[in-house]
Amino acid sequence: MTGRRSHRVLSRLRAVPGVRAASSYRREWLAKDLVAGVVLTTLLVPQGMAYAELAGLPAITGLYTTVLCLLGYAVCGPSRILVLGPDSSLGPMIAATVLPLVAADGDPDRAIALASMLAIMVAGITILASVAKLGFIADLISKPTMIGYLNGLALTILVGQLPKLLGFKVDADNLVGECIGLVQQLADGAMVSAAAAVGIGGIVLILVLQRLVPKVPAVLVMVVLAITAAAVFDLGEHDVSLVGVLPEGFPPFTIPDVRVSDLAPLFGGALGIALVSLADTISNASAFAARTGQEVRGNQEMAGVGAANLAAGLFQGFPVSTSGSRTAVAARAGARSQLTGVVGAALIVLMLLLAPGMFRNLPQPALAAVVITASLSLADVPGSVRLWQQRRTEFLLSVTAFLGVALLGVLPGIAIAVALSVINVFRRAWWPYSAVLGRVDGLEGYHDVRSYPRAERLPGLVIYRFDAPLFFANAKTFRDKVRRLARARPRPEWIVVAAEPMTDVDTTAADVLEELDEALNAEQIHLVFAELKDPVRRKIERYELTRTIDPRHFFPTVEAAVAAFRLRTGAEWTPPGPEQTGSQSPPADGKQ
Repeated sequence: MTGRRSHRVLSRLRAVPGVRAASSYRREWLAKDLVAGVVLTTLLVPQGMAYAELAGLPAITGLYTTVLCLLGYAVCGPSRILVLGPDSSLGPMIAATVLPLVAADGDPDRAIALASMLAIMVAGITILASVAKLGFIADLISKPTMIGYLNGLALTILVGQLPKLLGFKVDADNLVGECIGLVQQLADGAMVSAAAAVGIGGIVLILVLQRLVPKVPAVLVMVVLAITAAAVFDLGEHDVSLVGVLPEGFPPFTIPDVRVSDLAPLFGGALGIALVSLADTISNASAFAARTGQEVRGNQEMAGVGAANLAAGLFQGFPVSTSGSRTAVAARAGARSQLTGVVGAALIVLMLLLAPGMFRNLPQPALAAVVITASLSLADVPGSVRLWQQRRTEFLLSVTAFLGVALLGVLPGIAIAVALSVINVFRRAWWPYSAVLGRVDGLEGYHDVRSYPRAERLPGLVIYRFDAPLFFANAKTFRDKVRRLARARPRPEWIVVAAEPMTDVDTTAADVLEELDEALNAEQIHLVFAELKDPVRRKIERYELTRTIDPRHFFPTVEAAVAAFRLRTGAEWTPPGPEQTGSQSPPADGKQ
């Protein structure tokens, strides 16, 4: 009995990704993971501090968050290479959720508690989604709307960080207010020249190093130079804000103390953050898995993200996501496993315990420079241009998502992005592409007469393809297009539906089909189906549609339907006449 229980315990332990990875760890990876962990730490520290302040939180919370999320993902995350941590795309969402709930005096302890509870809620959402195998939820944001959302986010971050970069503050609730306040402060001479020099110089240095010598840790070089400049030129005495000495030690296990009235707004923010975090994580996992030969496990990734957020939330941290830039740094440095992140977490802990004053002279404009350069990497202007050139409807979706973020805020912006993606899917199913088909010499099968206007047709027969499942939203569209074909001249005897793309027929569509078939029968026109999938055919029989649609009018292939019609009528293939060319082809509606 004891042996069986031990076997069950071992089996459960092996199911934990971190335990499984440790059991298969190779000794030759150790040196590479250690070196990669040291290199990664040089990026983790300044970015963690910068993104904490972007979220409206003390810089130290960024380091707490970084440590705990790295350890949480190392235990529960399936990827060998992904690096999680504070993220520039989540910072504004955290601030938009937490700051309105903080008291007027801006109590940092309350802000930390709210952000920690937000991380725990994100963890709960992602873990429940993992258990329910809802990995597909990350696909709710389409690429065009994500481009627009990130462009809007990049602009929001850029404008929000400019005052800090230039040495002053702006109190505003939205992008327009921040722009107006920025201009007013500049007009009033509020800019601190020394701060602007550090901040702008930092941006230029990071961008130049990333472009010319990408293997050099540009952020670390800039931070070291900024700290040196602050000490040499005594920038603190020239009105340049400095980070100051960080609290020594590490925070204890803490259950966030928040008001019941705060839970509803926190939950709304957590939903948006969880969605963006999952989309980001799964897309990065897919990209890096392709390089390393790993398989992407979407549901396990959600559990890993949940574990990382839970660990951060229980130790005064805030929500996290995957970082593409930090993952790329780890990969370039030779990382082979999550030991790289564990090494990074250990080095940060040692810094907090042994050298908390290491960053006391780090200028705040330098942190703003880190955030602004990260925001520039979020923007995808070439992607927007490509959408404009390739598909205007998706470009308009992208612009709408951009305006939603820029004018309404980050959280409404993500809601708009999701809504637009869902509406776009629904629109395509509502107005799917459809075509009349004909026979083309030299090509097998039957082809769209729009593409082949001289395609041959059989007098009295129309072959019609509707490229979507038939359901309540598009059933009437299908009916109207078939009726239009039935009114064509010469009038058809058979309308053969090439039904291979029809993966479903719901009850509403079944009722519409029944009414349509009865109306066509009254005009001596027969509705015929070819290539209908077996599951869909069984549904049609269950709906008792064969009471009106002749069971003999279901054919396994279009060729079989055409052969049956020719046998019945003796019709021969003929090229279309001038009045027929394109007349039977339903319009594309301009909605594709």
